[in-house]
Amino acid sequence: MTRSGVTCLRSARNEGSSKRRNCEDGSYSACRQANEIDSAVADEGTTRPMGVKAAKAHGKKPMVEGNELYEFQTMWRIKQHDLALKEKLSKMKLLDSLIAKQELLADYEEALKKKLINELLCN
Repeated sequence: MTRSGVTCLRSARNEGSSKRRNCEDGSYSACRQANEIDSAVADEGTTRPMGVKAAKAHGKKPMVEGNELYEFQTMWRIKQHDLALKEKLSKMKLLDSLIAKQELLADYEEALKKKLINELLCN
């Protein structure tokens, strides 16, 4: 073959069987960056499954939801105890005001006074 024919074959062979894919500008790094951007856009819609090591580590961690439930139950018990103490304190104030009265008590006030005394002494 002629010298110009060999050159033509060599250039055609280099374009088709290159190990590295070249982008339009010819640099490998620009092509790799373009592929990474395309793959990042494609991966936005899907999530990867958890790996073996990550799954094992996830199984060994304490459950956060259980801890939050325990904290809520503890807080609820404290709140109930606080409400019970406030109710008892209000009953004591009411009884104190009934005892402190100088004039005669009405029948319903006398009944309330006896009821409050019984409740506070029994508990």
